[in-house]
Amino acid sequence: MGIEQLKNGGGRSAPGRSSAGAATMRAAVQRRYGPPSVLESSEIGLPLPGRGDVLVQVGAAAVHPGDYFVMTGEPYLVRLAFGLRRPRLGIPGRDLAGVVAAVGKDVTALRPGDEVFGWSTTGTLAEYACVPAGNLVSVPANLSIVSAAAVPTSAMTALQALRKIANVQPGQTVLVTGSSGGVGSFAIQIAKALGAEVTGVCSTHNVDLVRSLGADHVVDYTRTDFTRTEKRYDVILDNVEAQPLAVVRRALTPTGTLIPNSGRGGRWLGPLGRNIKARVLSGFTRQRLKPFLSVETHQDLLTLAEMLATGQVKPVIDRTYPLAEAADALRYVAAGHTRGKVVVTI
Repeated sequence: MGIEQLKNGGGRSAPGRSSAGAATMRAAVQRRYGPPSVLESSEIGLPLPGRGDVLVQVGAAAVHPGDYFVMTGEPYLVRLAFGLRRPRLGIPGRDLAGVVAAVGKDVTALRPGDEVFGWSTTGTLAEYACVPAGNLVSVPANLSIVSAAAVPTSAMTALQALRKIANVQPGQTVLVTGSSGGVGSFAIQIAKALGAEVTGVCSTHNVDLVRSLGADHVVDYTRTDFTRTEKRYDVILDNVEAQPLAVVRRALTPTGTLIPNSGRGGRWLGPLGRNIKARVLSGFTRQRLKPFLSVETHQDLLTLAEMLATGQVKPVIDRTYPLAEAADALRYVAAGHTRGKVVVTI
C-alpha cells in the first residue's frame, strides 16, 4: 500500500476513514497518567512514516512492566521522557510484530508486505504504528506474529545482561530468579545457548515450565531459599526484588556477577534506587554488582532472530488479549505473576 493510498484511506486491509475522508485507526489511547482505566479504545488519525520510517500494520504487541510505568507515570522519573503533566504521545506499547504497510523514502531494506518485528518508543497498542526502519527485522519463518511480538524488549534485556554485562562463558554457573517471567523465560534459554549450567528460581506452579525451557536445576522458592544453600553461582540475574542485595550476594562466588534487573522503589526513582545501591556496594567487594539499562540495537535483534530461527529460543506466551481489552492486559502484567509474555492481538 502506498503512502498516498493511506492518506486517502484506500487499499487492501486499509485503515478506516473519518467523516472528512482522512485515514483513521483504532488505538488504546490515554490522555492522562493513571491506572489501566485511563485507557480508551479510540478512533484516531493514521500516522504516516517519515523518510527513515516504516508504517507497520500491527498484528500483535507485547506488554510488560515498563509499559505499566509509562501509563501510570510512576515512578515520576519516567515523566522526564514521556511528558511531565500528561503523556505526550498517548498510545502505550513498545514491542510489536506485523506487516509493513508503507515505507519512507529512505528505506530500502524493507518493503510493503514484509512480516517484521521490533520495538518503538511507544505507540504499538494500535492498528498501525510508525517505527524507525532500524528497529525492525524480518520475522523468522518458524515464528507466528504473536510469538514474534513477545520477543524484543524482554529477550533483548536477557541477551544483553548475560552476554554483554556478565560475559557468560561455557561451563559457568548462572542462576535466574523470576525464571518463569518475561525476561526470565528468555534468560534461561539464552544462558543455555551460551553454554552455561543454568538454575532457575520459581514457584511450585512453574517448576515444570522452567525445566522445559532447558534449566539444569530448578529451585522452588516456596520450599528452598537459594541464598541459604551451599551452592555458589558465577552469575545471578535477579529479576525479582524478593531479597536485599546483600542477601542475594551470599549465593555468588567471591568474584561472581550480580545483575539486579528489578526493584519496586519509591514513587520518584522506582527501580533506579536499587540500581544506585548496587553501584555503591560494588565499590566495597570483589564481587561485581552490575545494574544496567537495556538499550535496544538492530544487531541484537538480528541475533535474537537467528536464535529464534534455529530453535535455541522460543517465546512463552501466557495470555493474549484483544486490543479492546488492553487495559486488562496491563492489569494482569502489573500483578507480577505472568508465565512468559502477555500479548495484545490487533
